Amino acid sequence: MTLGSGILFGVGLLFSYFFLVPAALRFFISYGSDIVEPFWSFDQYFDFIAVLIFTTGLAFQIPVIQIVLGLLGIISGEKMLSIWKYIVVLSTILSAILTPSTDPITQLLLTVALLALYFSGSGIVLLLGK
Repeated sequence: MTLGSGILFGVGLLFSYFFLVPAALRFFISYGSDIVEPFWSFDQYFDFIAVLIFTTGLAFQIPVIQIVLGLLGIISGEKMLSIWKYIVVLSTILSAILTPSTDPITQLLLTVALLALYFSGSGIVLLLGK
């Protein structure tokens, strides 16, 4: 379980570094660039990148949490899949909170990743239950 968790955290870091960070930076650079020249200090840039990468790594722990809950018998895979509508809304809200930028592209990318993680975790719990 620990190895899987570490791998998921690493995949979350890579996903954030290669997909979320470029999309967010592209948005910040292009947004209002004709009105105001974007100017970031190194501290602001580093804080933005660190928060985005770390929170995405933590968010990629969702399947681990699901598997633990399923193995403990707290919730079944069928129940996880039956509440999918609420999970779509919750993942959208969570991605809006986790992304420090306000651009919709970064939030949409993280939402899709969270949904894929949730449904894969639910599938694993279903397989473990059989």
